[in-house]
Amino acid sequence: MFNTSEPSPEQPQQQPQSPRARDLGVPLDGEPGPLNAITDVPGLEVGFVTIAEDAPVVSRTGVTAILPRGRKRAGLPCAAGVAVLNGNGELTGRSWIEESGQLQAPIAITNSHAVGAVHRGIDRWMAAHHPESAAAWMLPVVGETWDGYLNSINADTVHPEHAEQALDSACGGPLAEGSVGGGTGMNCYGFKGGTGTASRTVRIGDESYTVGVLLQANFGSREELKVVGRPLGRASQAPNPMETSDWFGRELAGARAVPGAGSVIVVVATDAPLLPDQCEALARRVPLGLARTGTTGSHFSGDIFLAFSTANEGSFGSRMAAGPVVEQIAHLAWGRIDPLFTGVVEATEEAVLNALVAARDTVGRNGHESFALPHDEVRAAFIAA
Repeated sequence: MFNTSEPSPEQPQQQPQSPRARDLGVPLDGEPGPLNAITDVPGLEVGFVTIAEDAPVVSRTGVTAILPRGRKRAGLPCAAGVAVLNGNGELTGRSWIEESGQLQAPIAITNSHAVGAVHRGIDRWMAAHHPESAAAWMLPVVGETWDGYLNSINADTVHPEHAEQALDSACGGPLAEGSVGGGTGMNCYGFKGGTGTASRTVRIGDESYTVGVLLQANFGSREELKVVGRPLGRASQAPNPMETSDWFGRELAGARAVPGAGSVIVVVATDAPLLPDQCEALARRVPLGLARTGTTGSHFSGDIFLAFSTANEGSFGSRMAAGPVVEQIAHLAWGRIDPLFTGVVEATEEAVLNALVAARDTVGRNGHESFALPHDEVRAAFIAA
């Protein structure tokens, strides 16, 4: 297998894979941005470290890093809000976002047992590149989903330097999807899952804004998957050993793999000026987009969503030094926010489908196999539409 655990911005993992859901004829709603990716939000940068090794242990994992204002302005806060559909998961820094309505550190997504290593890596990176921020206190945001079917999750293969490398590699432009970064070992709807992204251009009055979504898809049972209303999951001929074999019982006596177990972390970004409560309102719309793809929200799934606004740069700070007594914040009128809600729902749905379409058949630890959603099944479902 390949190893891209030491990436640079020039590595091919930053390049998008083709086709995407629209290329297979899926008729999705809304007006995408130029890249149809979260990086359509101006200034936002994304970096990946993908770890795919067969020795000394089988590793199918990695780190995805998101910098709302890019690497050079990583310490500048954004208005932010969090929402949860099912809480069987982790998103560090959540309590401070809920308390203060601000996000002032990079975001990363990885596997469930690598949260601590990635958190430490972000701390180290910020201390090296933004010491003025690190001198006070930092609460990095690290989300996780479980990749233990394909990845040797307890082998401690994700290290702090991988988070640092993901941050160093972050850039704008087109993004790879599927088995990349933190999504490398993930499964979705009983198919190979992973990283997906999409965006929408939103017009409100005379203004135009961007809503972008990036998610790590590791949720849903095979029979649930619907693509624009068509039940492609239950009709698929692709093997589904993760749900139908006894692999889990062989590792934990008496246990069985529960269809739909897993998680999804969704990051929503916009350049529309928003209050923290409005960001939270955007995050609460994410489940509506997920539901369009069929999920009902498993008890064993951690479904956690973060939304932020890159507008009002220089505001929402929380400083120990002397600063402004009163801040002036521009924000979209609540009565005009509905088009942003629509953009979140549409982009979330498409990001899930893009993750599934970009994924490829994968063999992981102990010979465990995960099969991608067959492109010919998707094309056939919409060829007559």
